[in-house]
Amino acid sequence: MRSMWTRFEIWLSEHWPEGLAGLNPPATDEQIASLEDAIGIKLPEDYVTCLKIHNGQNPDVGGLFDGSEFLSTDEILAQWTVWKGLLDGGDFADINSDPASGVQKDWWNARWIPFTHNGCGDHLCLDLAPEASGSLGQVITMWHDSGERELAAPSFGSWFKSYTKRVFSGDVVYSDEYGGLINREDAELS
Repeated sequence: MRSMWTRFEIWLSEHWPEGLAGLNPPATDEQIASLEDAIGIKLPEDYVTCLKIHNGQNPDVGGLFDGSEFLSTDEILAQWTVWKGLLDGGDFADINSDPASGVQKDWWNARWIPFTHNGCGDHLCLDLAPEASGSLGQVITMWHDSGERELAAPSFGSWFKSYTKRVFSGDVVYSDEYGGLINREDAELS
């Protein structure tokens, strides 16, 4: 994880210095423990390792991950709390999603931990309650207005490796218009 971040930081310094400057310092053991206590579950080790490198990003800097903010421990809890309140309030009682294999049919699940946010209620989540055919800690999509729940990667580490590979190959670029990193095809359309 550290070597992937180092290479990504070098890329950011050359292509989007503001994005590099917007990365938060490492999360402390106390911040991670506080988040885990609040959500009632231990986070996957690969994700904890990531947080101990950068505890998310400054929300005033554009999206680091495909136009979405890389959430800090405080922002993870804030987003999770919104969804948990809706779940506890019965907002999803009669609604199922259309998930990929290995993902539960819930509209939202309290063990789906958001680590990105696009400002519109959409997230990438760590799935800590997969179906039997899924993997604990797999990365899934959570769209606020669509029941589609896609499997993005079998783990955070594999997702991050794939994402940075896309960055280094030029498939993800910095866009002034979007103010962050986005898919090259989306940048070319604007």
